[in-house]
Amino acid sequence: MLDRELQHQTIKQVAHCIQQAERYFDVSLPQPKISYQLRGKAAGKAYLQLWEIRLNPVLFSENPDAFINEVIPHEIAHLLCYKLFGRVRPHGKEWQAIMLKVFGVNPNTTHSFDVASVQGKTFQYRCSCNDYALTIRRHNKVQRQQAAYRCSLCHEQLQFTGKQLS
Repeated sequence: MLDRELQHQTIKQVAHCIQQAERYFDVSLPQPKISYQLRGKAAGKAYLQLWEIRLNPVLFSENPDAFINEVIPHEIAHLLCYKLFGRVRPHGKEWQAIMLKVFGVNPNTTHSFDVASVQGKTFQYRCSCNDYALTIRRHNKVQRQQAAYRCSLCHEQLQFTGKQLS
């Protein structure tokens, strides 16, 4: 779980983003629900119909400034797009405009955080030209014969080497 200070900063930043949007668009908006239940490599996720953002507490703890200044506005912008424009492309022109004009933040679609601390187990797969690390989800799909993966270069089907990498 996230420490109290970061939770407090999150609430302040979410409220600030909502106030900026209210002024810019001249609308009244509710405060979204905030959850710290996101796992994996994603930094944040917006649940549009629930009016909720979920944040990855591990990545947040490791990158607090970037979360406050970039990730929270990023997720709030998704909520605003849905509320104001309906279903639009997730990182389309509406979202980009909100990021730039309302929040003054570069509209980056992905983060560049070190994800080693949240990286799940990976398994070594091989073709004739390369080795690949497949996630546990993909590995399990191969083992259950629900999926097969091919090399993007030689197009040969990847084969499990029997080695778990992490």
